[in-house]
Amino acid sequence: MSTLSIPPTLFSPVDDVSLLHKAFRGLGCDYSMVINILAHRDASQRMSIQQEFTHWYSGDIRTCLTEKLTGNLKIAVLLWILEPATRDAVVLNQALLKDDMRGATEVICSRTPTQIQTFKQIYNSMFGLLEHDLQKHTSGDHKKLLVAYISIQRDEGSEFDIMAAENDAKTLYLAVEKRSGTDKIIKIFSESSNAHLVSVDSIYNRMYGHSLEKAIKKDITKPFASALLTIVRCAENPGKYFAMVLRKAMKGLRTGDKTLIRVIVTRVEIDMQYIKAEYQKEYKNSLVTAVRLRTVGNYRKFLLALLGTKH
Repeated sequence: MSTLSIPPTLFSPVDDVSLLHKAFRGLGCDYSMVINILAHRDASQRMSIQQEFTHWYSGDIRTCLTEKLTGNLKIAVLLWILEPATRDAVVLNQALLKDDMRGATEVICSRTPTQIQTFKQIYNSMFGLLEHDLQKHTSGDHKKLLVAYISIQRDEGSEFDIMAAENDAKTLYLAVEKRSGTDKIIKIFSESSNAHLVSVDSIYNRMYGHSLEKAIKKDITKPFASALLTIVRCAENPGKYFAMVLRKAMKGLRTGDKTLIRVIVTRVEIDMQYIKAEYQKEYKNSLVTAVRLRTVGNYRKFLLALLGTKH
């Protein structure tokens, strides 16, 4: 469920681009105008704004934003104006180039099969073959899992076979805790639907007295373990997973702005209301309040506008 606040008045991309063009005039920038417009437009409206801006002013609005904005605000806005699948492709490419395995793993392992196939096509057209880049920038079992995960079209339905789930639970116990082979782990995680994997985890807990997640944490090394944990956590409760990621980004002396931007910008139009609810439930504090305390200036205003004011 989205937290995006869209004005009830009739949307006019022509009016929006006129106001944005005025905001870009001169040496400075009317940051409030940029935030008030772009942070309150959905994906299709943002695409219309970009098209109309090019039509009326013979330029790319992204070029203007790049020139006029600075710091984290610029990073966040430039990602926000992209179409969601293109944004995932860009975020993934940047993560791989910067050796940000956590970011790259999250984008791949938290998305649905349909989302993966869509951003994979865009990635291939913009940057070259995704599989090639994964082969280049990752290694070992982590690489095998990510390559398999982007290549297999998993079922997105809610049905599962209880007997098959029991067999996979037994196989994973031997593979994870008895270390009988990581290929079996990769096969199950890359081929299973979310519904099947949730069932496997439940059966695993019942049969062996602890969760699959606990076994992975204990017996699998990073970054392979991080990818497996992302998959199983997002299968069970993506809202809780992203709440945890945001919490870690805002814990400690320094705020992980890169993570904060990535998660908020990519999840606002998908499930941010659920993420906010899980954050409140798990950490006894609102996500809005946490972001307000850990960010500053126009960057803070933009993120809070995306999150909405309701806790």
